This record gives sequence, structure tokens and C-alpha cells, in this order.
Amino acid sequence: MRLRTGFILVPLAFLLVFFYVPLVSIIKTGLWENGFTLKYISAVLQNDYHRHVILFTVEQAIASTLLTLAFGLPGAYIFAKYDFLGKRLTRAILTVPFVMPGIMVALGYILLFGRDGIITGLFGHDLGILYSWKGILLAHAFYNFPIVIRMVSSLWQRVNPHYEEAAMALGARGWRLFWRVTLPMISPAIFASAMLTFVFCFLSFSIPLIIGGYQYATIEVDIFTSIMTLLDFKTGSALAIIQITLSVVFMYLYLRSLDAYARREEQKALRKPVPFTRRDWLSLKGLAIALYSFLVFVFIVSPLLAVLYDSLRFNGHWSLEWYRRVFSAEYNPMFGATTLDAIRNSLAFGFTTVVLSLLVALPIAYALHRWNFTGKRLFDVMVMLPLASSPITLGLGYVRVFHATPLYYTFWIVAVAHTIIAYPFVLRAVSTSLKKIRPNLFEAALSLGAREWKAFLKVELPLALGGVIVGAIFAFAISIAELGATYMLAKPEYTTMTVAIYKFLGARQFGSASALSVLLMVVSMAGFLAIEGVGEEVW
Repeated sequence: MRLRTGFILVPLAFLLVFFYVPLVSIIKTGLWENGFTLKYISAVLQNDYHRHVILFTVEQAIASTLLTLAFGLPGAYIFAKYDFLGKRLTRAILTVPFVMPGIMVALGYILLFGRDGIITGLFGHDLGILYSWKGILLAHAFYNFPIVIRMVSSLWQRVNPHYEEAAMALGARGWRLFWRVTLPMISPAIFASAMLTFVFCFLSFSIPLIIGGYQYATIEVDIFTSIMTLLDFKTGSALAIIQITLSVVFMYLYLRSLDAYARREEQKALRKPVPFTRRDWLSLKGLAIALYSFLVFVFIVSPLLAVLYDSLRFNGHWSLEWYRRVFSAEYNPMFGATTLDAIRNSLAFGFTTVVLSLLVALPIAYALHRWNFTGKRLFDVMVMLPLASSPITLGLGYVRVFHATPLYYTFWIVAVAHTIIAYPFVLRAVSTSLKKIRPNLFEAALSLGAREWKAFLKVELPLALGGVIVGAIFAFAISIAELGATYMLAKPEYTTMTVAIYKFLGARQFGSASALSVLLMVVSMAGFLAIEGVGEEVW
């Protein structure tokens, strides 16, 4: 019993110190001044600008979620129903945007829709996408539609075909068959993916700041401006409290929907995708898929290709000059770290995040999977709460709590921040894998004399290895793409690839920013190709 308690207390202590203590510090700053007070929150809610920001944050999150579903659901149908050449590679490519840093997404949209952008040049005039709410919605769809595709297609493949066959025998066809039979079966995945997308759009920082500007600021941008520009910690903390409160509600709804999604995904039926032939391409169905693919290419894939194209063009010619300049001290504006240092730092933070995330997530995932105790639902929400907290809020908490400690401004405070941000993905990936293991295997190990922890290590953990690998890849990818907390907490010598891209853009070296973004893209692509090879899901 003592070993069992210690097994879970270490990761909980880690979360307590590096997530909940900073969180409480923010809450105290916004609610305490010689005693409990609501005057700062009241002042925020009575201020026309802050009230507009809060409403716009919710509105753009709803609109972004709906647009993401519009982009993602047709793709989920295609991946669930059809088999075609390069399917795994295509799904890996479409998943890469999820871990791309916001600064790179902004770069891609600038290259496409800016005054001298590729698409702007084709149409001959500005389409009004940059520095507008339209750009924010499109960029959020770019980020999050992989969530919809992966979650919904995974469940769609598990819809028992006998239900549809029975409905067809009774005369249901086409839209009526989908509305009455298929949609109710896949609705848990649609709702779960929509809630997760909403949370990410609600907490978005880089996209509204760079593409929307201050005219379309979100709560996250307002917090950053209040703290970093105005040095108003009270207002920033009050905004953070409002954001955290709303995020907890949204996260609870997401976890509830995830339970329904997990129960449906446990269905044993797994339909085999139908080969998509040349004849299919010549049909009306093929034309619809071609049109959808074109739209996805323009708004989802083309920003990545625009960055690649820009990195290979120098003075109107094909060249690797921008890659040379990336690694040249003569053109390096990073002040304290070379590009090689930035790559090395990103890899070091990434691998450290993987190790720490696994050490925190594995015991918690096991406890949620194996133990029954009072308050388990609340416990699940509390350990997943970091997913509903933004890097900017986390950075603010660390500044408040650790600024006078030896940990502040070191390698480890950045690595710990990355771990808090990434670990929920590891927890969810491992938990999903553990749920797929048949309970009788664990019981058989116990009946043969194995202790609980040994049965887990020898029997269940090897069977859940796919989820562990997927979680590790996600932790690494999220770490190397993180910008907000790193920018607030890292010394110049700990500059990462993402911060370096930001500094290249600040120095107006768009070509160098594109070249370094391509290197970051390649690392992310390799990770998601590995995920496709393992074949596990994280959401």
C-alpha cells in the first residue's frame, strides 16, 4: 500500500508545485489586496474594451470550431470509408499543422495573402484575409482540423455496418440514412473533437496577435499586453482568472464527451475501407472529393508549401542561400545563441519534456485506469486541467512564483513549463491504450502470483507501448513548437527554433525564417509518420 501511494504521489507533487501553485498565485493576485476582493475582476468586466475582448474570444472560438468541423468532417468521411495510395502519408501531412508554431502559420499566411503574397498576386488585389477575423478563423481551422479528421474517422470506421444495412433494408438511403443512423453513432466523436477545438481556439495567442492584430485581440493577447507591455499584473491576473474559469467548464464538457467517445470506440466492428479506383474519380463523388481536396490544399496545405517555396527562392532564383544564412553568424539576429544552438536547445528541451511527461503521465494514467476511488471524475478533470491552461498564463504564474528562486531563468524552468503543456497529451494517449487492454490479462498475472505493480510493468505496459510512443512523439513535437512560455521564461542562450523564427521575422529576414521553419516542419513530419506507423490515437 505504501508503494502504491508513493507511486502516484510523486507526479501529483510535480503538478502541485509546477502547475497548481503558480495557478493559485495568479488567482491570489487577482482576488487579494489586504483581503479578498472582486474589484479587479469587476473592473475588467465593466471596462468596454475588456468586455469586448472576452465576447470576441468566445465568438471567434465558436466560429472557428464550426469552420473546423466544416473542413474536417468531409475528410473524416474520406479517411474512414476509402483506401487509396499514400493514405498514411497524407494523414501524417495533414496532422503536421497541429504542432506548427503560430509564428510559422502567420508566416505562411503572410506569404500567401499579404500585399505581395502568392494568392494576392493571382487575384490582383488584397482579399482582406490578413489582419482580420477571417484570417483568425482560417488559421484556427488550419491548426485544428486534424483533430476532427483523426477522432471522427477513427470512430466512423468502428460503426457497425449491420446497423446501416438494416436501415437500408427498411428503405433508408442517402441523407436520411446518414441523419438517422450514422450521425448518432459518430456524434460522440464530433462533439468531443468540437469541444477540444473550441478549447484550443479559446486559448489561442499567436494567431490572433499576429494575424488579427490588437483590433481582434483575444483574452490571451489581452493578458500578454497587460503584463508584458503595461506591467499591470492585477488586470492581467483578473483576465487570467476569467479565462481559467471558462476553460475549466469547457474542459469538463470535453472530458464528459470523451467518455462517450471512448465507449463507442471500444466497439469491435472495424469496417474495411473501400479501394478508391480511377473510375470513382470520374464520378460525381470523385468530383466532390477533388473539390474538397482543392479547398484543403489552398487553405490548409498551401501555407506550409508557401514557407517551403519561400525558403528556396532568393532574388527571384532557386537557391539554398537562405539556408546558408540561417547558419551564418553574419546574418544571425538571435543575440546570445546561434542557429545550431537553437536547434540543440529545441532538441534538448524536446527530449527532456518526453522523459518528464512520461514520468508524470504513466502513474496517473494507471491510477485512472486501474483504481476506483471517490472523486475519480473530479480527479480526472484536475489532472487534465493543464490542457485548458494557456502557455502565457503558465508563464505569468512562473514569473510570480519562481522569480526569486534559483530555478528561474534556467534550462529546467523552461523544460518544466514544456512538460506541463505537453503531458496531458501523453496522459490521454497512454490512457487510451490502457483502455484497449483486456482486463483478464491483468487478472491472470495476479492469479499467477505477480504483484500489482509487476503485472502492470510486465503485462499491461508492453501492450500499451504504442500509446506510450505516440504520447512521447506528441510531447516532443509540442515542446519544439512552443513559443509563449519559452519567450517569457528563457534566457537568450536558451533560444529555441520557434523563438529563433520569431527573431528572424522581427529582423525582417523572412527567407531565413522560412528556412528554419522548414527544418522544424521536417522534424514534426518525421514524428507524425512514426505515429502513423504505430497506428495509435492520442485524442
